[in-house]
Amino acid sequence: MENNEKQVILITGATKGLGLADAIRLSKNDNNIVIVNSHRELSDDEMKALQANFDREVDVLVGDVASEEDAKSMIDTVVDKYGKIDVLVNNAGITQDTLLTRMKADSFKQVLDTNLFGVFNMTKFALKKMQKARKGCIINMSSIAGLHGNLGQANYSSTKAGLVGLTKTTAQEGSLRGIRCNAVAPGMIKTAMTDKLSDKNIKAWEEQIPSKRFGTPDEVAQVVEFLINDEYMNGQVITVDGGLTM
Repeated sequence: MENNEKQVILITGATKGLGLADAIRLSKNDNNIVIVNSHRELSDDEMKALQANFDREVDVLVGDVASEEDAKSMIDTVVDKYGKIDVLVNNAGITQDTLLTRMKADSFKQVLDTNLFGVFNMTKFALKKMQKARKGCIINMSSIAGLHGNLGQANYSSTKAGLVGLTKTTAQEGSLRGIRCNAVAPGMIKTAMTDKLSDKNIKAWEEQIPSKRFGTPDEVAQVVEFLINDEYMNGQVITVDGGLTM
């Protein structure tokens, strides 16, 4: 199959965690061309470790989604090389947790810039390309924290809630030219972020989750893959949380 017949997928913040899990799962389909975004240049050792996750070499695109210039450059680079962009997975995100009364304005803004403005930047430029092609799919990584809030995460929760509105608006505007947009809202997933929790906190969370365990990154990636493939899914927010918020 020629490259222009394959599905071109760009995943932001995909060198670890949920983004990497998305890239690994989607790259197993030979009809997909997966491009991994990193916010910084990787060392040779980091690049080798990243590529070891894949059966074939994947492109690594360096750029900060919070930068409008970088966002435009990344989308242009993908389209210049492959002639199109079929799927954008907006996964890049950061946390700077503390109680609201202790939170510095800079901490709120930095999380806002990456988690919400970053998605706006990438979506804006990808959508322009997709509209010309009258085809495309955008998936935003929200969180149950954006649906229900979370102690110590006023900044993070605000951005993830903002993504819900951005997702639905993008779906409405995109559908005029055949583009879909959905969001995934993970709950407690086994990542480097949750690995920092104490055994006591982990046990407390597991007792609250009906499934009695944390999810895996690949279980989130399966939903991302589903949303890419199901062409009737549009404007939806799918929770992946073991029933925690039902």
